[in-house]
Amino acid sequence: MSGLPLNIDMKGRPVLVAGGGSVAYRKVKVLLESQAMVRIVAPEMLPDLAGLTAAEGVPVRLGRYETGDLEGVFLVVAATGDAAVNARIAADARERGILVAVSDAPDLGDCTFPAVVRRGALEIAVSTGGRCPALAVEVRNVLAGVIGEEYGLALEHLAAEREKLLTEGKGSTYNGAIMRSRARELVAEFTERKERVP
Repeated sequence: MSGLPLNIDMKGRPVLVAGGGSVAYRKVKVLLESQAMVRIVAPEMLPDLAGLTAAEGVPVRLGRYETGDLEGVFLVVAATGDAAVNARIAADARERGILVAVSDAPDLGDCTFPAVVRRGALEIAVSTGGRCPALAVEVRNVLAGVIGEEYGLALEHLAAEREKLLTEGKGSTYNGAIMRSRARELVAEFTERKERVP
């Protein structure tokens, strides 16, 4: 799947997760972190997922997926563990213009979940377009070892500097050049510091 890397504000957006296994559990955790309004449909759920849904107040319908489950949904995650059911969910979603991520067949969907490194508000996403999520996770882990918490702090500092420049009314070309220069300086400083550590 060739895709457009895109961050979507999921706060308050309704999402259906179809499935009650380990993949569904991981997706629900990510979706809750994004403040999406998650609901689940599954014939049964792993204890970890049942515990998470109870703790977070996530609505659950125990039963098999039905087309009506898509009512009012912005995104659906098909993670049932049954390829035929996931394909049906994907077809139903596409017919209704709903974004769909299919765990066992990414090409049937519109989007995939990347592996993410978070340092404060800085997010670095690694995606293989669903072709090999394990590689995305390994690359993410390498990046996590290189990109420390100082990058999140630098983002906050640079964002404040940028806000100040914007209120001073300078041109966007000037502001962009200044911010790129400051960002380059900070990244070089962090890199040099890491290289000095034995």
